[in-house]
Amino acid sequence: MEPRHSTTPFGRRSLTLAHVASQASAKTRPPEKAVHKWNIFRAICTAKNALGVPERALAVLDALLSFHPETVLTGEGLVVFPSNHQLGLRAHGMPMATLRRHLAALVDAGLIVRRDSPNGKRYARKGRSGEIEFAFGFDLAPLVVRSEEFEALAAGVEAEARALRLVRERITICRRDIAKMIATGIEEGVPAQLAGQGPADWAEIHQIYRGLMARIPRSATRPVLEPIADELSLLADEILNLLETHINSQNMSGNESHTERHIQSSNPDSPVDLEPRFPESRGAGLEIVPERKRVPEGSFPLGMVLDACPDLIDYSKGGIANWRDFLATVAVVRPMLGISPSAWEEAIGVMDEVQASIVVAAILQRGEAISSAGGYLRELTRKAQAAEFSLGPMLMALIGSRKREKKRA
Repeated sequence: MEPRHSTTPFGRRSLTLAHVASQASAKTRPPEKAVHKWNIFRAICTAKNALGVPERALAVLDALLSFHPETVLTGEGLVVFPSNHQLGLRAHGMPMATLRRHLAALVDAGLIVRRDSPNGKRYARKGRSGEIEFAFGFDLAPLVVRSEEFEALAAGVEAEARALRLVRERITICRRDIAKMIATGIEEGVPAQLAGQGPADWAEIHQIYRGLMARIPRSATRPVLEPIADELSLLADEILNLLETHINSQNMSGNESHTERHIQSSNPDSPVDLEPRFPESRGAGLEIVPERKRVPEGSFPLGMVLDACPDLIDYSKGGIANWRDFLATVAVVRPMLGISPSAWEEAIGVMDEVQASIVVAAILQRGEAISSAGGYLRELTRKAQAAEFSLGPMLMALIGSRKREKKRA
């Protein structure tokens, strides 16, 4: 007489309809079907969130699979029967209470099926030939039955992760392009309007850009990021169109001027002086250029400041390698933020230029959290004058905020 497979768990553990469904699914396994256990395990790890399986439960599943002697799961001998002590050791020394909880999580997720013995112990009954005829423990048959489901879930998770990575890369490229093109437009005096239409100035374009960046949440999903990426791409194309139109207009003007000069000098009778004449005194036309003052070093390392305010690098021409590059980039950013010359002069009067520039970089980093950059700078200047403000806590708060965002990501 063949022994009966246990349907209900031993002891006080209750039976649920989900357990019955898992047992019924395990019975549908074709005897000839075979799967690679570690490939299935990797697929389950990838799709763990979709399956609702915690990470430590996966460590228990890994330990259970290690008790199956074959790499391929097939046939009838798919019940493993390790003791809790041995299973806990292979699960990296997991405590017994934690082990039981995660075993229950695997059963509830339908990854394994309990085959409890009459007394709740796990063991195998062998025949006269020494082969295992019947075993009480955990049945791995659901892994074989649901292998296609696990692989499909894993493929979907990987495809979603790839799509999210691509949209993040797209936002990063647009962010870099827009910041540098705005900086170029301001420095070169490019008009911000075409045919009298469009934003009033580059500061307004910068505000549009910062508004788009402020819509990006800390833990963003692909459906949230894709519309923002589309809007950033559109803004980048519009700014590039402004720059290209300005270049084309300059080239046309330059070509006309060149043609006029060529016509004027085409007269063969006009005297042409082929040799340049030296002035009466060679030193008379020389202009003495005063030596530029050395940029003072900041009270904080430049690397620390850039770690706290990395957004400033997007507005630099060729990166920020020293304090001179830092001050030049801040000079480009100040008008974008709407900081008036009087507010800037007042800040320099209380703090030195480097410290005031660090404050501006911090204001840029905080983005839309500060509604009025000029008013905020005046307030910090007032506090600095009263010895109530220090740059250190501000920089450390920004660094800590970025580290928390990286952890959440």
